[in-house]
Amino acid sequence: MSTELRLKKLRGSGGYVMATVNDQQQMKGNLGGPDLFLAPIGRLDSQKITKYFCNTCEKEFEGPPKIEYENPNEEVAENLVLAEKGQYICNSCSATIAEYREFKKQNETVQVGSAKPLETTSQTITSQISQPEPPVQVKPEVSTQSVTQPGPATAISSIEGLAVYDENARKIGNAKQVGIDSNQSVVLLIIKNDGTEGSIPWNSIRKVGDVILLGSPVVAPQPIQPGKCANCGFSNKEGSKFCEECGSKLQ
Repeated sequence: MSTELRLKKLRGSGGYVMATVNDQQQMKGNLGGPDLFLAPIGRLDSQKITKYFCNTCEKEFEGPPKIEYENPNEEVAENLVLAEKGQYICNSCSATIAEYREFKKQNETVQVGSAKPLETTSQTITSQISQPEPPVQVKPEVSTQSVTQPGPATAISSIEGLAVYDENARKIGNAKQVGIDSNQSVVLLIIKNDGTEGSIPWNSIRKVGDVILLGSPVVAPQPIQPGKCANCGFSNKEGSKFCEECGSKLQ
C-alpha cells in the first residue's frame, strides 16, 4: 500500500481540518460517502494539519486546532477497552471541531461480549440523528497535561468505520462511534447507507471483528429463586425438596 501523504479535508461535527494523511488513514476516514471524516482516524500529528475551519466562528484559521486527549483504559464491554478519547478544539472560541474514540481488544482470540455502562460527568446532544430522541455522546473532561500511554491491551483497528450488517447479512451502514442514549444505555452510532445517522443498542450486536454483525438483543436469564416451585410459582422454604402447595419436586 502506498505511504504517500496527500492533503485532504477531514470533516468533524463542528468544522473540518485540512491535513496530510496516508492511504491507511484515508481508508479509516471513508465511511462510504464522498467525504472523509476525522473521528475514525483518531489523533493526528498536529504538524500534519495545515488549517482548520470552525463552524461556531464561521472562519478558517491557519495552523492546527488544539488537541486534547486522555487514556482512560476503561472497559466498555467484555474484551473491549476504551483506550483513548480526545477532541479537536478551536483555538479562538474553544468549540469542539471533532471528537474521537479509539478502542482495543484485550484478547485477540476472544469475541467482544456484552456492553458495560459508561461513566461520564458531562454529555452533549448528538446532532443530526434521525431518531426521535437523539443519543447523547460522551463528552470527556480532558486535560492538557501529560498523559499515560495505554496499558498492555493489544491494539486493533478502531471500531469507527467498520461495516455494519444486519442479521440477514445486509449492509446497513458504517460504525461512527460508541455513545450513550437518553436512557443511559450504551449504543453504537452509525452512518446509514443513505448518509443519515442512527443508533443501535449495544446488546443488539452479536459480533465485532472485521465487520459488525447484528442480531436479536441478548436477554439475560432470570436467576431461579431458591425454593420457588417451577410448576405453580409458590415460594417454599429454602432447602425444601417438594412444593408445599402442589407437591411437585423442586429443582
